[in-house]
Amino acid sequence: MKSCIFATEMSLIDIILLAVALAMDCLTVSIVSGVLVFTVDSLQFTDDYSAGDSGLASKSTVNCKPLTVNFRMALLFGLFQAMMPLLGWLGISHFQQYMEAYDHWIAFSLLAFIGGRMVWESLHPEEEHHFDPHRLRTQLLLAVATSIDALAVGISFACTGYSTFGQLLMPVAVIGAVSFLFSILGYQIGRRFGRSIALRFKPELFGGIILILIGVKVLLSHLLDEAI
Repeated sequence: MKSCIFATEMSLIDIILLAVALAMDCLTVSIVSGVLVFTVDSLQFTDDYSAGDSGLASKSTVNCKPLTVNFRMALLFGLFQAMMPLLGWLGISHFQQYMEAYDHWIAFSLLAFIGGRMVWESLHPEEEHHFDPHRLRTQLLLAVATSIDALAVGISFACTGYSTFGQLLMPVAVIGAVSFLFSILGYQIGRRFGRSIALRFKPELFGGIILILIGVKVLLSHLLDEAI
């Protein structure tokens, strides 16, 4: 087990920079989700509109639903990004060795599974598609996978002077808020440019590769740190 060298607490600027760094995966995944939701809703509206009068009601649903999806996804991403450092901080005295040994493998496995399924479904369009950012289950998996890295941040908090729960409230709140805002921004970027992206790439193939690469990045960063 690594020893902790207690130092002064992080400054507000340091916390904001840390929060931005943690939120980058949320931003990327939210952009991908926005593109996919745009594609799914466009196809749904086209099918419903061709059916006749039902297309008018469907158009209203297509225009409103993405806002709900965006807010729920951003809320989950922000919540899990805020919770993971707290769990890491709480578990350092009993579970540090296990968290450091397996957290990156869990994150990689989740992202590789989701990304691999997306790639498979993009190459087999005739089969039923299971990846849908509208679904709560999909959003929960993505929220967990993109926030597991923040467990290590909780361990670092315990090693930099944060000894009470009250001291953690501000940095945890900043991390959650930044991830929430970045997720809102990323999703809207994906929706805004979804049409041009969909015309050039298969969104599910593109998104699946990105999720797999994020998982590989998480895994390699931890393995390289252990090797140093």
